[in-house]
Amino acid sequence: MSQKRAIRPITGRMVFFMVAAFFAVVIGVNLVMMRLAIQTLPGTEVDSAYSASLAYAKEIATARDQSARNWKVDAHVERSGQGGAMLQVEVRDSAGQPMSGLTFQGRFERPTDRRADRPVALAETGIGIYRGSAETVAPGQWDLVLEGVAAGQRLFLSKNRVVLN
Repeated sequence: MSQKRAIRPITGRMVFFMVAAFFAVVIGVNLVMMRLAIQTLPGTEVDSAYSASLAYAKEIATARDQSARNWKVDAHVERSGQGGAMLQVEVRDSAGQPMSGLTFQGRFERPTDRRADRPVALAETGIGIYRGSAETVAPGQWDLVLEGVAAGQRLFLSKNRVVLN
């Protein structure tokens, strides 16, 4: 004897619940993806493109002045044992003489996420030699940004890609 299974007829109510379940899954996945995208959004590069464009001419003039000074600035990055990084900057003028009395600041910037940026406080440890360290710098690609300031005016700016292991 064969047992026949009862075939349930498709009703309007069943079709409604299937369509509602389908759209509930699609909307739920969209909400989860939207929330994850907003949480991981690193933000904008500049807050106001208009203000940045107005300051661009000044940046060009500052870069020309920096180039005319012909300073030689060498930076050396070394990993410390606890996942940090030690930074040493050596500054020489156009004649090759060490430069003293500047205030140097450094930053390790993540190219993809501004929230991971790490500042480096540099102090002059010798004539023309500035040293500092940053705690917990993750391995990977970073932009090393160096700024030299004297008498309240930025005289040097450099941005270089470095890879830390």
